[in-house]
Amino acid sequence: MADKTYLDWPFFEDRHRELAAKLDDWAASNIKGINHEDVDAACRDLVARLASGDWLRHAAVDPADAGSKLDVRSLCLIRETLARYDGLADFSFAMQGLGSGAISLFGTNDQKDNWLPK
Repeated sequence: MADKTYLDWPFFEDRHRELAAKLDDWAASNIKGINHEDVDAACRDLVARLASGDWLRHAAVDPADAGSKLDVRSLCLIRETLARYDGLADFSFAMQGLGSGAISLFGTNDQKDNWLPK
């Protein structure tokens, strides 16, 4: 079992601790049996798993919610947890944020409306 005492650090809120626990439970059941022989297929499979678990919503902000923003602490916890289970899981999650994060932060309203819901 990984040392999770860092979750007691003062800059993590209860919602972060809850997120980390939920993702750890989900990953224990869903991030296993990854076939690394075909990395592209494995990444597509992992992205589908992450999407079905609703974890990709953390990689972008909701264009319908003007007050929403990316939470760097949540992103770090998600990536750390996924990496513990499988490096490709972390990679697959991170790659989703490369496009959606930039659009979330700096995209036009049309770009946000067009790309983020996908």
